[in-house]
Amino acid sequence: MASLAWTNTNITTDKYALLAFKSSNTSDPYNFLANWFVSSSPCNQVGVTYNAHHGRVRSLNLASMDLKGTISPQLGNFSFLVELDLSNNNLNGQTPAELV
Repeated sequence: MASLAWTNTNITTDKYALLAFKSSNTSDPYNFLANWFVSSSPCNQVGVTYNAHHGRVRSLNLASMDLKGTISPQLGNFSFLVELDLSNNNLNGQTPAELV
């Protein structure tokens, strides 16, 4: 039971990191991030690959989505992220040090 609670806490951490990224964007003209809600699972969100073994977000591929805004520092909370692609967007800011 304890491991189930730990997994839920970690996926909640990932969920809020995704929502922080969404809120730091000022433009999503094609509504790619429209299904990113508190009540939705990160496993079912556009551009997100979920690792069932670890119960965490594995990759975030938001390339060429014409997003505008800021790179959220909360992206550094993805402990199991192995791939991040934000290319061909108009995003300002630094990639969090935890991901470099």
